[in-house]
Amino acid sequence: MRMIDLGSQRGGPIYIIDTPTDIDCTREVRFRRSFRSLVEYMVPCCGFQHTSDSSPSTTSSSYDNNHSIPTTTTNASTVTGTFFGYRKGRVSFCLQDHTRSSPILLLEFAVPTAYLAREMQHGLLRIALECNRVAGSSRSLFSMPAWSMYCNGRKVGFAVKRQMTASDAAVLKLMQSVSVGAGVVPVESKGSTSDHHHHQEEGEIMYLRASFERVIGSADSESFHMINPVGSSGQELSIFLLRS
Repeated sequence: MRMIDLGSQRGGPIYIIDTPTDIDCTREVRFRRSFRSLVEYMVPCCGFQHTSDSSPSTTSSSYDNNHSIPTTTTNASTVTGTFFGYRKGRVSFCLQDHTRSSPILLLEFAVPTAYLAREMQHGLLRIALECNRVAGSSRSLFSMPAWSMYCNGRKVGFAVKRQMTASDAAVLKLMQSVSVGAGVVPVESKGSTSDHHHHQEEGEIMYLRASFERVIGSADSESFHMINPVGSSGQELSIFLLRS
């Protein structure tokens, strides 16, 4: 797969790299700038290598829209979170223990992938997912089938849990070696002509992958906070799961 170096300055020349290369994540390149450049140039791939020195960004115990989550933390760990989807289609969010493990949660958001990319340009994105407890049920938080979705305090529709498809598995397999990065996956349709035409209309598959600090507040609340690569700054991205 070819990679494209976006350069150190916005609007500069694009250099195609046909040989294997290591990308230094310690450069002062903002995560949101990489994703904005991705939207503008629609490059085949742009990735950062994760380092063991990454430290979690400051987490928040509340989000806009007059909602709050419990501040008591019972457990914290690090997981891999991946946003992916066709540029003109809906975006999915996958949580994994690591890049080669099976998903522990796979959600499909009602918003298009391009919409989420635009929201991230502002440097602050808080996604809140809310659901109601089923009376008499002891289901886990991750087993809830549907959620109301808010982006920076604005209701934007719903998120639904779904099973991983063969297409999802193929995309995640292509990204197994990417621990942190943003880019697009070229679509190679092996199906019918109609399937190929459908994929062409929706564009390439865009993705954003990062490490997230997982904070378990209670059986009814969890949050995930993106950990910026060393040397990168500016992007705050948090996801809150709340059941009431």
